[in-house]
Amino acid sequence: MSLGPPPAEYDADWVRAKYQTERDKRLRADGVDQFVEVTAGFSHYADDPYTERLERDPVTDHTQVLIIGGGLGSLIAAARLQEAGITDIRIVDTAGDFGGTWYWNRYPGAQCDIESYIYLPLLEELNYVPTERYAHGPEIRAHLQAIARHYGLYRNALLQTTVTGMTWNEITCHWEIGTDRGDRLTANLVAVSPGSLTRPKLPGIPGINEFGGHTFHTSRWDYDYTGGDESGNLTRLRDKQVGIIGTGATGLQCIPHLGRDAAQLYVFQRTPSTVAERDNRPTDPQWAAGLQPGWQRMRMENFTRVTCGVETDLDLTDDGWTRNALALTEPAVIRETARLGREMTPAEITEFLYRADWEAMERLRQRISDVVTDPKTAEALKPWFKLNCKRPGYHDDYLPTFNRPNVTLVDTDGAGVQRFTETAAVVAGVHYELDALIFATGFEVGTEFTRRLGFEIVGRDNVRLSDKWAKGMRTLHGLQSHGFPNCFFLGYTQSGVSPNYTHTAEERARHFTYLVSTWAQRGAATVEATSDAEEEWLAAMTAASEKPKAFYADCTPSYLSSEGEKDNPHGMLANNFGGKPTDFFDMLSAWRATGRLDGVEIS
Repeated sequence: MSLGPPPAEYDADWVRAKYQTERDKRLRADGVDQFVEVTAGFSHYADDPYTERLERDPVTDHTQVLIIGGGLGSLIAAARLQEAGITDIRIVDTAGDFGGTWYWNRYPGAQCDIESYIYLPLLEELNYVPTERYAHGPEIRAHLQAIARHYGLYRNALLQTTVTGMTWNEITCHWEIGTDRGDRLTANLVAVSPGSLTRPKLPGIPGINEFGGHTFHTSRWDYDYTGGDESGNLTRLRDKQVGIIGTGATGLQCIPHLGRDAAQLYVFQRTPSTVAERDNRPTDPQWAAGLQPGWQRMRMENFTRVTCGVETDLDLTDDGWTRNALALTEPAVIRETARLGREMTPAEITEFLYRADWEAMERLRQRISDVVTDPKTAEALKPWFKLNCKRPGYHDDYLPTFNRPNVTLVDTDGAGVQRFTETAAVVAGVHYELDALIFATGFEVGTEFTRRLGFEIVGRDNVRLSDKWAKGMRTLHGLQSHGFPNCFFLGYTQSGVSPNYTHTAEERARHFTYLVSTWAQRGAATVEATSDAEEEWLAAMTAASEKPKAFYADCTPSYLSSEGEKDNPHGMLANNFGGKPTDFFDMLSAWRATGRLDGVEIS
């Protein structure tokens, strides 16, 4: 069918055809391989520009629990272990301090997109309430480092230290860990928690190494070049022609600052993002003073229940995430069923939710028309996909930036930048001369776990994790893998995932702590998932993933769908529980409550 302009009224066939057209023009045969791994000639993009390297002698000693990674998930796990009486803990991280993604991402405007009262972990434990509803990077980073101080984690930490490999010793029942500092460490148990937003990726655009201007990735922001700090004021760009590639969550936040200060800013867009109202505001002191014990966990659990369609009567957060969920999940179907006075057929439910999604997207597209004054630019900024095909974006200053005379949207209509020359980015044959080029291109997702990890894990009988997981992760509950005793995986590994990662990390930390505590109480040597339990979990994972796989099959490519590579065994869908996160969290809780340790051997 010939598409033509959008019809005046909702037309399901036109909308589906439009979404498919926009998806198809962005599909690429190389999938996640379209991005360049930050190694060899690109390794400087992963350097640490924030902390001066301090030399030290190699360490050779033993700890009970070693955690690889110093981000949010690791801090929660270490806190829960200490509460359970497990105190011999060491954290090892490449970064110069604690914070994980919030250590690395210091671009101007960096801010959480989940309400800070449920995103910043361990608020009650530290007696802290964030200063604003959506905290900015410096406050988040300071709070995470305060957690490390509160729990004494600096004392035994090895920061500015990169693990180069870990091997299981069957005789001692210990893990042996090597680092780039020459350390030879051993540990009874190791938790691998590398984070999912720390390893930068670059677009594999021809000529990327030929461009002679200044370049950097947003997660390694070069303030020596731009001037200013995380609040903006990038005064050294006032005579610069600047280009930025990437219009996802990072782009939404830093582009307004670049637009204020650069002499000329070119925003190279392959796919537009949704941009809803952020509505940030300072924390009300009176509200904070009235909080009762247990308030954060109650608020966190409520948010997850609402966003996955379980909670219908109470919305403590009342933000864009929860309002969209109430309009696009089971609560909306319940309301429509009541209005009709009869049960809806499956086909009717599908069509009803599809139209509700379109209406939500139409509101976002209309917002663009209302804010952006140039009609051509406004049209190019409009996203044509289902709301949750990409992580929803929120910002109040992004769209107005395109009304500035020094800001140009270079819409590539899904093709991306064609190539680089020594002085320019080329799109559709047009050369855009640049002094500087900034990559807001995100982080590796959908590649092999050990590639993202940066080192190999060798388990029992010298089996390499990269070999065992060559066709996809194999775990029990996402935390353990048979043949790799006393090794735990934290983060996004075959887990139920809330939009609020902190809740996911909290639930996994609770389960991890239960397993470690039980191991310690029994004075055991090993704790390991059984092969049969792992197989059963894989079968359950496969069954639960069918629905989300079908949803993303119609989506424009993104990291959520492995850039359209639907059969990628290392993608987000393959590596996470496909049902509701509440189902996953409840299942883990019920498993612990039995005390039977089904599928886990402690010996």
